[in-house]
Formats: sequence, C-alpha cells, structure tokens
Amino acid sequence: MQKTDISAARLTETHPLAPFMPAHARLLMLGSFPPKRERWSMDFFYPNFNNDMWRIVGLIFFGDKSRFITADGRHFDREQITEFCTLHGIALYDTAEEVRRLKDNASDKFLEIVRKTDLKAMLRRSPEFTAVAATGQKAVEAAASELGCDVPAVGKFTEFTLSLNGTAQKMRLWRMPSSSRAYPMSIENKAVFYREMFLSEKLLIPEHHSAAECSSSERVG
Repeated sequence: MQKTDISAARLTETHPLAPFMPAHARLLMLGSFPPKRERWSMDFFYPNFNNDMWRIVGLIFFGDKSRFITADGRHFDREQITEFCTLHGIALYDTAEEVRRLKDNASDKFLEIVRKTDLKAMLRRSPEFTAVAATGQKAVEAAASELGCDVPAVGKFTEFTLSLNGTAQKMRLWRMPSSSRAYPMSIENKAVFYREMFLSEKLLIPEHHSAAECSSSERVG
C-alpha cells in the first residue's frame, strides 16, 4: 500500500491579518507568519507574549521593555502599539500569505511557505517607503527572493530597485535578528541592531538615549 505524504496532507493556513499600512508609511517590517491563534496575546502582529519584538521597541524608544505591556502584565497593548507605529510610519506584515505547518509549533524551521506576499505591490502602496526590515532568516530569505536582491548579513542591508510610476527608486532590505526567544541573543543586544536600523532610516533621532545603547563590543553574534 502506498504511504501517504503526511506533510502534503496537512491543511494550509491563510494569513489571519490585513497588512497594517499607516498613512505616510516609510518602513515595512516583515516577519514570516503569525503563530497559531491560541498563542496570541493581542490581535496584531508579533502577538505571542513570549516574542520580544515590542519589548525591543519599547527599550529603544522609551528605555522601557514593558512600555507596550498591559497593566495585567500578560498581554501586549494593541492600542499603544498601533498609535506608535502610525506616528513613526511603520507598516507591518509578513512574507507569507499562505503556509503549511509541518509541526504543531510556531517555529519557522517547520513552516512551509505555500504562497508568498507580493512585496513589490505592497511597497507601491506608499510613495514614502524607503526600506524593508525582515526579522529572522526565513523572512529575510523570502523577502530577498521577492525583491530580487542578495540576503544581507544580520544588522546590515542590501539595496534593491523598485519601479514607481516609471521611475526606478532605490530601497534597502535590512536583516534583523529574530525577536523570538529561540534566537540566542539578549533583548539588550538585539536592541542594538534594531536601534541602528531605526537611526539609519531616520525613525529615531540620534539624541534619543535609552537603556538599549551599548557599545558594539557588547554584541553577541
């Protein structure tokens, strides 16, 4: 009897969220795909309370890892986060529109991308976009493939060209450390990389001081 391919038999999942695209968006931040809904602590991007994205952002901009955590200490504050992203022109989505989970967990390692996001079409939705920041290896590899550029090193960017109304516009694809706790680096050291990206994209003023500021010698590879 022929064996059934279990992975092929698994159902696919389509993205449960619409892209977050504030007016005057300048930076598009991309993950791979949301975790299963039972892991969500809010109805927004990076919803897993064990994912440190919003702690990293809070540390960089406010010197407070708990800035975007609700009073009960168990959820992220969606309202504060969306207000912050709108103010700073940060759009959010993921590199996959449809996936198949090869194992019952949130690991990118066992995430098969069935249908990629049309990133070029998304970037054309705001004429003010200058950069994309992909968080984690799977996200940056998918983004680089879609945008037609090389995969950058962690904390670095590669340039790509996007045609806008017949004009070629240069943009940057940044590779950021994964905000998952499975990635072996402290929040403080991850924040160093993210802070430099936000500074380069002029979303953070140089005079802004926070606990995330530490010397490059303190980084973990």
